Amino acid sequence: MKCICDRTALAEAVGAAAGVALQRTPKPILQCVKLSADKDMLVLTAYDQEVGLRFCVTQVEINQPGDALVSCDRLLAIVRESKDETLSLEVKDDHLHVRGHDSRFQIVGQNVREFPPVPDMEGEATFKVRVGELKNAIDETLFAAARESTRYAINGVLLEVGEKRRLRLVATDGRRLAVSGAALETDDGGNARAIVPTKALGLLNKLHLDPDEVLSVRVMPNQVILSTGGVTISSVLVEGNFPKWEDVMPEGGDKKVEIPTNELLSAVRRAALLADVESKGIAIALKKGTMELSSRSAMQGEAQVKLELKNYSGGDLQIGFNPEFLLDALKVCSESTTLLFSDGSKPGLLKSGVNFQYVVMPVNLS
Repeated sequence: MKCICDRTALAEAVGAAAGVALQRTPKPILQCVKLSADKDMLVLTAYDQEVGLRFCVTQVEINQPGDALVSCDRLLAIVRESKDETLSLEVKDDHLHVRGHDSRFQIVGQNVREFPPVPDMEGEATFKVRVGELKNAIDETLFAAARESTRYAINGVLLEVGEKRRLRLVATDGRRLAVSGAALETDDGGNARAIVPTKALGLLNKLHLDPDEVLSVRVMPNQVILSTGGVTISSVLVEGNFPKWEDVMPEGGDKKVEIPTNELLSAVRRAALLADVESKGIAIALKKGTMELSSRSAMQGEAQVKLELKNYSGGDLQIGFNPEFLLDALKVCSESTTLLFSDGSKPGLLKSGVNFQYVVMPVNLS
């Protein structure tokens, strides 16, 4: 293999591959990135045996086709530290030589034939969706997925296409639930349902893709493939049954308040400054015209923040929440946020924008 590649484009591709390649593994080959030069592009491939990435770089001049398999971390460090506009890549005696204007690096390679095959997009897409819409929906749900749980099914995000021909994303960790959605460009006319690992969706969200690009998604019994332009992400699906999230959604509340998101976000942050480390709770008191957020701790002290409300309907209410759960949701809300409550012992419902809904369980502050 021998080629000359735009350094910025190469850095983006290797950086994406580093999000997949494992740093600690008994299989050193999974710490590597595979480089394949053919015709007019350089394809970088990374795989951890669950999530795979194929990233095509077209800002390249191929002088000799071929393959290389080298440490992803080492290559990324070299490409990022380089100041050259272009870098020369050449394979000699199983070593990858990287040359710049005033530098030369030789990375020990591994046997390309031992790198496991990575699934690619084959066959028709189950549905297609705009990249920007899907990434917004991922932003509004990914944070609520469980990170470590004995209920393995909630360690991913549910993607489902239902009767209204829209894509819906749902995530929960058992104490909160986030729902969002996106309009489909095309679909096969049938329903689709898959629990996708957070790593695969997080990887997609970090890529610098054109929001107007159309992403093709193919859902199979144990695999999902997402492909757009020169990027393809493959992932095994999370096994198990996702909770019946519709049963958790509150049917509504007689206490409703609409408030600018930045005001509520600031108030929650300030009220949480003296929240008890153990309970991690803040109290919210609602009454006509005002919202009071407070926290109290024998060891920390007290905090109290008052907001004037222009739009509030309903009676008085006292309820407690984990402030971190509120902050996570408010960070992805649009300019205005609507809160709905029934009483202090039942879940609260937060809505913002066209698609975002968020259910959060109250905490006992007594």
